[in-house]
Amino acid sequence: MTDLKTDKSLYATTAHSKRRSAAEKRFHRLGLAAILIGLCMLGILMTTIVTKGSGAFQQSFATLDIDLLEAKLDKTGNRDPEDLKKVTTFGYAPLIKAAVEQVVETHRIETGLKSKDMAAIISKSAAAQMRYRVLDDPSLIGTTAEFKFLTNSWIDGYLKGRVTRETIGNNKNVSVEQLDFVDRLVGLGIVEKSFNMQFIFGADASDQRPEDAGIGVAMVGSLAMMCVVLLLALPIGVAASVYLEEFAPKNRLTDIIAVNIANLAAVPSIVFGILGLAIFINTLHFPQSAPLVGGLVLTLMTLPTIIISTRAALEAVPPSIRSAALALGASKMQTTFHHVLPLAAPGILTGTILGLAQALGETAPLLLIGMIGYVATNMPETVTQGLLSPNSAMPAQIYEWAKRADPAFYERAWGGIIILLIFLITMNIIAVTLRRRFERRW
Repeated sequence: MTDLKTDKSLYATTAHSKRRSAAEKRFHRLGLAAILIGLCMLGILMTTIVTKGSGAFQQSFATLDIDLLEAKLDKTGNRDPEDLKKVTTFGYAPLIKAAVEQVVETHRIETGLKSKDMAAIISKSAAAQMRYRVLDDPSLIGTTAEFKFLTNSWIDGYLKGRVTRETIGNNKNVSVEQLDFVDRLVGLGIVEKSFNMQFIFGADASDQRPEDAGIGVAMVGSLAMMCVVLLLALPIGVAASVYLEEFAPKNRLTDIIAVNIANLAAVPSIVFGILGLAIFINTLHFPQSAPLVGGLVLTLMTLPTIIISTRAALEAVPPSIRSAALALGASKMQTTFHHVLPLAAPGILTGTILGLAQALGETAPLLLIGMIGYVATNMPETVTQGLLSPNSAMPAQIYEWAKRADPAFYERAWGGIIILLIFLITMNIIAVTLRRRFERRW
């Protein structure tokens, strides 16, 4: 009997094991490098968005004391609302010019600007702002009231560093003399920057008033569309998924349906926009640019995602739970709704919220149904008006601002992206939280 001996120990390092170990280390390094590159790209993206968009949340304001002359605003002196409405913004504009002249005289500011050019640093929305306040409170007529006006977009850009003296050489919208004048007003505390609530809660503005533009009405439009999507896509998607997964016979027809649903989830969103334009607007004659139509289009786009995620959640429930319920005398319906659906709820909720987040950021379908441009200037007052009146949505509003010429709109486009990202991140956090809260182990 001979002893079996090997020439090499199992613990000895061979050339093959060295190559395998080196390959594993290279793979680890490549994976780590990929993660670091991804984090760097994400950091660059977020830094760019915040840097370019944070200016939209600040705005330059000029505080002026306005003499609301009765001779200009209410010649009859009877404070009749109908008579006061007859005074247009053209009647208020001279009061702003006089207030600026009073500032120059009071503080002995030396400038070669004409009064018209001095008043031009104030936003064109100032006269309308004064008019609305006077109509709301006619007792202000005949008194001196303090108003906080927006400065125009070029002055605001100068105070934010977006506009410089070197870049306005051929600019007809602002002059070096006006910038010198603004510097004096900043030193006196008359012009200053503060948080811009108008951007968050306001409406879009014309090309002549970019400093007055806000995304608030578009946020309401997006909220109305998401409500339509939630009310339609969730029950229809869950009902279709439950039938296909729990009740439908497993045959060629259901296989074809499942394949087509998966294919619909990969269809470009602009195709759903064309479908919505053809059916809801051209055939059914629903109002163009209405959040209801946008919600219906996004419902069609979101349904496949919700159905697929819901079927996956139902399929993840162990068959033993179904068998146990049926063995104890429960019907198929009772088994599905009392046991399977509650256990699949976290996956269903997660899929639904992620589908809504995807729909919230879609732009292409909304462009085709007309939800772009300067549409709504006031907040809807009723639910019906919010669904049927022309409006925009956050992605469409961002797209519209990005293609306008004034740099102030471009800044607001980046600011809108920040708000949209906040919405999307919030929805994803809610999805993760709900999944962890309701998830059950078996």
